[in-house]
Order: sequence, then structure tokens, then C-alpha cells
Amino acid sequence: MPQAGPIWTADQLEADRLASLELFRRQRMKEPLEAYLQAFDKYRCAVERLLQMTDDLTAISNVAAEVLSEPVLLDAARYLASPPISMDDLRVLSEASLAPARIRADNALAHKIMDTVLLGLDGNRFPWVLQRRDPTDAERSAAVLASAALIASNRVVAERRAESNVTQETAVADALRGAGLREMPRRTIANLDDAPARGEFCGESVFAGRKADLVIRLWDGRAMPMECKVSNSYVNSVKRLNNDAAVKAGQWLHDFGSVQTVPAALLAGVFKLANLEQAQQRGLTIFWSHGLDALVHFVEGTRDRLL
Repeated sequence: MPQAGPIWTADQLEADRLASLELFRRQRMKEPLEAYLQAFDKYRCAVERLLQMTDDLTAISNVAAEVLSEPVLLDAARYLASPPISMDDLRVLSEASLAPARIRADNALAHKIMDTVLLGLDGNRFPWVLQRRDPTDAERSAAVLASAALIASNRVVAERRAESNVTQETAVADALRGAGLREMPRRTIANLDDAPARGEFCGESVFAGRKADLVIRLWDGRAMPMECKVSNSYVNSVKRLNNDAAVKAGQWLHDFGSVQTVPAALLAGVFKLANLEQAQQRGLTIFWSHGLDALVHFVEGTRDRLL
């Protein structure tokens, strides 16, 4: 398959892979506990409120609407189940809207949603509910601490992942603007006429039917749809790089052709050399968050290339 962008040797990929891994390690080791501790305190209070309002969950149906219409209590309620029920899953499983106004106005709806949650109630954290008795002080305290830790951990991980992706996209946009490119509105791109003009780029857009985190129109007229990928493990890297970004690259090359398209990925975190080489062989041009100069250099070099 023709490679539209720069091809890196195994040694170059290995050097960047190790640099990315070391940066990932330093960031994780130095990452403060503040975000987790704040989330823990927030949800410890929420779970305590939930138990107080519901007489230790024994009368939760009586205040279902009140609980489910307050976001922080809804989060606490979703984590009563094991495994926790996501917002999307709760909508599907209960076949109901989770809009606070709808819940407050419809007690039957609130009871239906709460019944769905309680079907998965974690008997290890809340044994007294299943045994139809009052909890001991130790059981109540353990349930609060375990629930708060579970919610806080999941929240911090999710927010960290989202923040990493936003940070990547922001860094790319800043680098491109610094190189003289103009940022344009997001859009759906079915052909090159829909893409930004030469020397322009746009944020998250649909490119040939698949989402790209950014789309850059190179100075020579080619389009560069780019995915920003952060991986926290070798297993995760296969999903993000080979099963997502490289698959999109194949579709973009099929629909637009290698003459007009440079599918790319901006990587950060943990990756295996073999997976990087495989993705590159499938037509994906690889850049790194820690080496944005390489991306800028490539974009600048397209000023001299004619289609």
C-alpha cells in the first residue's frame, strides 16, 4: 500500500516509543492524588446522603424521584449495583429517559429506573438489604468507603483519559497555528471540496463517514485526517492504534486514495514496536505528542510538493 506520509525506520519508531513510555511513566508517578481525594470526598458525602435519605436503602423507592433527579445522587445510585451501571446502560435497561425534569414529574418512571438499579444491588457492600435487617455501624461505614472509592477511581480514570485526548488535540492545533495554518469550523467531509482549504485545518469532523479528531489540508492539497490516541497499556494500544486508527486509515485511503489522503495518528503513552510497524504498513502515518516538531516539519515540507 502506498505510504502518503513519512516512513519511519524500526530504530526511529523504537526511539520514539521508548521516549513516549518514559514520559508516560514520569507523568503517572508524579500524578497528584488531589483529583482522586476530591472525588472521594464528594462521593463519600453523596453515598452518606443517599443512605440517610433512604433509611439505609430500605425505603429507597419512597424517594426515587428525588434521588434520581439530582446528578450526584444519581451517580451514587448507579454505583449501588455491581458492576456499576453506566448512564447509557441505565437508559437502555430501564427503557427510560434520565432527564431530571422527566423523573421529577413521573414517579412511576422514577420507580422503574430505581428498580432496574436494584436488580444488580451489590450484596457484598450492602448485605443488610438482601437480608432484610438493619446494618451495623461497621457495615454502613464499609459500604460508604467502598462505594466512594469505586466511584472516585472510575471518575478519575475517565476524566484523565478525556483530558489526555483534549490535551493532544489542543497541542496539535497550537502547533499548526504557530506554523501559519488557520483553524476553520468543524464539518462533514465527503470529498475534497468539503475539506478546509490549503493551509487550513478543522477540529473533530466526519471524514469519509468516519470521525477524525482533526483534519489538516496540507499545502500541496492533500487532506490529512488525524486521530489522537493515548494508550495506558500494550493491550490498550492494539485497540486504539491497530483496531481503530489503522482501520480508519484503510477506509480513508480506499475512499479518497493515497494520492489525495495522508491518514495520520498522533500517539502518546504505551505502544509495542510490532504494533507501530503494522499500523505504518497499513498506511497510517505516525507522529508523537512529544515530537510535534516532526509534524510541523512534514506539513511545512508539503509547500514544495505538487499533486
